[in-house]
Amino acid sequence: MIQIKLSDGSLREYDQPLSVYEFAASISPELAKAAVAGRVNGVLLDCEFMIEADARVNIVTPQEPDGLEILRRSCALMLAIAVKQLYPKAQLQSGSALGDGFYYEFAFERTLNLVDLANIEARMKTLAATNHSIRRRKPPDRSSLTETPYLFAGLECVSVGPHVPATKVLQAFALDHISGTSPQRIYGTCWPCQRELDNWRIPPHVIVVSMDERQADYAQSVTEALRRNGVRARADLRNEKVHHKIREHSQRVPYLVVIGEKEESGGFVSVRSRTGEDFGRMTVDAVCEWLNQACSDTVV
Repeated sequence: MIQIKLSDGSLREYDQPLSVYEFAASISPELAKAAVAGRVNGVLLDCEFMIEADARVNIVTPQEPDGLEILRRSCALMLAIAVKQLYPKAQLQSGSALGDGFYYEFAFERTLNLVDLANIEARMKTLAATNHSIRRRKPPDRSSLTETPYLFAGLECVSVGPHVPATKVLQAFALDHISGTSPQRIYGTCWPCQRELDNWRIPPHVIVVSMDERQADYAQSVTEALRRNGVRARADLRNEKVHHKIREHSQRVPYLVVIGEKEESGGFVSVRSRTGEDFGRMTVDAVCEWLNQACSDTVV
């Protein structure tokens, strides 16, 4: 007899091992449909993981941060498969969730352009609509946070798991940028539903710009703090020169929040306007209050 304890403290008993997905289905069909992973004794694992002993289990859905990150990580994997299907000579390198979305890096004999980007997104939409399964090549275990081969649409791709069990949940995504020449990197965004993707597409009042990828987590946390305070904010975490990003966004948004190594270590940010006016450094709480007031007075 296997006893499984839920997050609310209740117990369920099963007379044989069952997968995380089967456990979710035993609670409700709706929960099984929404499940993207399971948290078994505190460890995130794929839905195919077999529960063979007493455990604490929570079903993870895209409505929580871990689930949304899994959604975006799986979108990165789907991007890799789409690139490989369209360009068989492309050499896949690595990808991950990043901020509000995901990226994948690869080497190819020519530089891809915006037409290629549209074709890759279209192929991703086909993969999602076909509802391909995403399966580990070896039985899932507690080392799921290391790179593991996954089988997707007949192709094998090494990736950090866990991943969603099937592509039907990857419906609200878009590709928005290609950078670099060798290697090249494609960036996209992914959300649990179309409504949230549409909200993300509304022009922001503020762009949070990171100096480089080392500040990505801090820049995203500042972005989310601004959103919680009612500011339409978006983070640019691309691995590109900060001056290029600032010039690009200065044409479209009223304010820029710039984050580098000093800002992260000091727990503050630097603020400037689209016209180049420097408002100096502020704490995160102070910039949330200041921008909330400033943006409420700004018509975009």
